[in-house]
Amino acid sequence: MVGMEPEPPPELLDDLNECFALSRMQRLYGFGICISAGILCSFLSSLMWLRPTKFAILYTLGNLLSLGSTGFLMGFWNQLKGMFKGTRVVASCVYLAAMVMTLVSACYLKNFGLTIICIVIQSCALAWYCLSYIPGGRAAISSILRGCFGGGGDMF
Repeated sequence: MVGMEPEPPPELLDDLNECFALSRMQRLYGFGICISAGILCSFLSSLMWLRPTKFAILYTLGNLLSLGSTGFLMGFWNQLKGMFKGTRVVASCVYLAAMVMTLVSACYLKNFGLTIICIVIQSCALAWYCLSYIPGGRAAISSILRGCFGGGGDMF
C-alpha cells in the first residue's frame, strides 16, 4: 500500500546529531563563550611573547577556540565537512598540522625558532582558510601578492 512502506532504520550519525541538538540560544551562547575565550587566549599569548611554550599554547588554544566557536553556529559536523571540501582541504590540513607542530616545537622540542616558524605557518594557513569562504578572496590576494613580489607580468 502507498504510504505503508517501512521507514529505514536511523543511522548512527542521525542518532548522534539528535543527542547533541542545541537550541538557537544555546548555539549563540556557545559561540559567544568560545569566541570570547579564544580572543582572551590570543590576547594573553601576546603578553607571553618571550616565553615560547606559554605563547604557543595560548596562541594555539585561542585559534582552536575561535575555530570551534563557528561550530556552534553552523554545527560541528557541517564545519568538519566544510573544512575538508576540495577547496579547503589543503589549507585545513596545513593549519591543523601547523597547530600540532607549534605545540610540539614549543613544549617538547623547546625550540624558539621552530616555534616561531610554525606560528607563522599556522597564521598564514588560517588566513588562507578564511579567504576560502570569501568568493574570489584567494584569487584577489594571490593577484595582489604577485603584483607586489613580481611574477604579475606587465601591469599596463
